[in-house]
Amino acid sequence: MSTLSPTLELACALINRPSVTPLDEGCQPLMMQRLGACGFALEPMPIEGIENFWAVRGSEGPVLCFAGHTDVVPTGPQEAWANPPFAARVDEQGMLLGRGAADMKGSLAAMVVAVERFVADHPNHRGQIAFLITADEEGPADYGTKAVVERLRARGQRLDWCIVGEPSSTTLIGDVVKNGRRGSLGGTLTVRGKQGHVAYPHLARNPIHLAAPALAELAAEHWDDGNAFFPPTSFQISNLTAGTGATNVIPGTLTALFNFRFSTESTVETLQQRTAAILDKHGLDWSVDWALSGLPFLTEPGELLDAVAASIRAVTGRETTPSTSGGTSDGRFIATLGTQVVELGPVNATIHQVNERVLASDLDQLTEIYYQTLVRLLAC
Repeated sequence: MSTLSPTLELACALINRPSVTPLDEGCQPLMMQRLGACGFALEPMPIEGIENFWAVRGSEGPVLCFAGHTDVVPTGPQEAWANPPFAARVDEQGMLLGRGAADMKGSLAAMVVAVERFVADHPNHRGQIAFLITADEEGPADYGTKAVVERLRARGQRLDWCIVGEPSSTTLIGDVVKNGRRGSLGGTLTVRGKQGHVAYPHLARNPIHLAAPALAELAAEHWDDGNAFFPPTSFQISNLTAGTGATNVIPGTLTALFNFRFSTESTVETLQQRTAAILDKHGLDWSVDWALSGLPFLTEPGELLDAVAASIRAVTGRETTPSTSGGTSDGRFIATLGTQVVELGPVNATIHQVNERVLASDLDQLTEIYYQTLVRLLAC
């Protein structure tokens, strides 16, 4: 371990802590200890049993925040791992192995080491550097970044730029950065019919038969065209349930789970209204329980995206591609503060998989990219 770089040493120390969501297992105290040593004011923010912290260095000027999560997804069968998931090591091929190597303890280590170096080189930097770290990203995400952001909003905390350490890269470090995400709107649709015997269908109303044309129309509907930054809004049914388990009973109700991944060309209200219109058109007895996971957000080219792209170019020699593809992230909560948000982290090929791994040298490059971004935005 003594031959590892500072970033890899810290990444291994974080990976070795089995912080399966929503546990932190000492990851945040380790990070806070390092940040406190270089002048950060530390503010632990436990909320409903979830460990979070906010840390800031400086007292005025623009704020660059590094955000991320210490919790990881479960390992799956540990016997399927070539290396114990919470015993990090760098193998003969130069891969750092362990749960969280890519998502996202490697990024957290790169952030801390980059900031330590920047503060040492620029002790009187302009503006403020902040960290917003949670242990509730891989789970329900109710008492993590979302809740911390509400506290920051209530006290008028300024947040100009934010780098989220999600594994954004596709093939090579920095080839893709996320400059936005689609919104996610889920629904649980209940269609009510009348239970009866399959031999006497005239005495029953089959909700499966009644709902099928409406569901087909919802699936075929053209919701919007998207735009230069977002693909068109999509609608997907993820689950259908009906029936009593008996083969000779027409069910009384059907339940369908569905989800919209929507662009900035649609709103929650218009999607709900158009869904209702289609269901009403088919004369159904229906209700929907809606669940909004996050609104779409977008960081257009500007100070943050330009600084990140220039840093990637300087470190790797390649041009990055901004993208809004993929699922949701905690960036959706931070963006509600009016913050420019980008996600920049390692290659995401093995996230949430058995034998999660990342090229060790990528984390050192990521550290340098974060450092160069700090220089571009906050060096005097």
